[in-house]
Amino acid sequence: MSKEYTEELLIDFGQDGKNLLPVVTQDAETKEVLILSFVNLLAFEETIRSGYATYWSRSRNELWKKGMTSGDMLKIVEVRINCEQNSLLFLVKPEGKGACHAKKKNNMPHSSCYYRKINNNKLEFIEE
Repeated sequence: MSKEYTEELLIDFGQDGKNLLPVVTQDAETKEVLILSFVNLLAFEETIRSGYATYWSRSRNELWKKGMTSGDMLKIVEVRINCEQNSLLFLVKPEGKGACHAKKKNNMPHSSCYYRKINNNKLEFIEE
């Protein structure tokens, strides 16, 4: 039976649990895309256990529970998986001031990491 038609969870994190899967994190209410990150088996299990979005930081090579230092936590509402079981969608309720570590001029975090658009090969800030 193919993964598309099974009710069995068949996520392939590899034998060592270190394979990374992309995760789109979206505000459950507004549907705004907040973050694109990655999870390995450890991050996935911690997300399910704690009820808060937890990722694997590729740059720091460590577990990263979003908001542990800033207080801007992302409470899991629902976890979805794509048809091939090789990417995830976290639907979350943001708890705090924003989801992005980058700050606006007023030192408040952006609500989403996607706060700029490309216009004529230049970056343009999107008003929040």
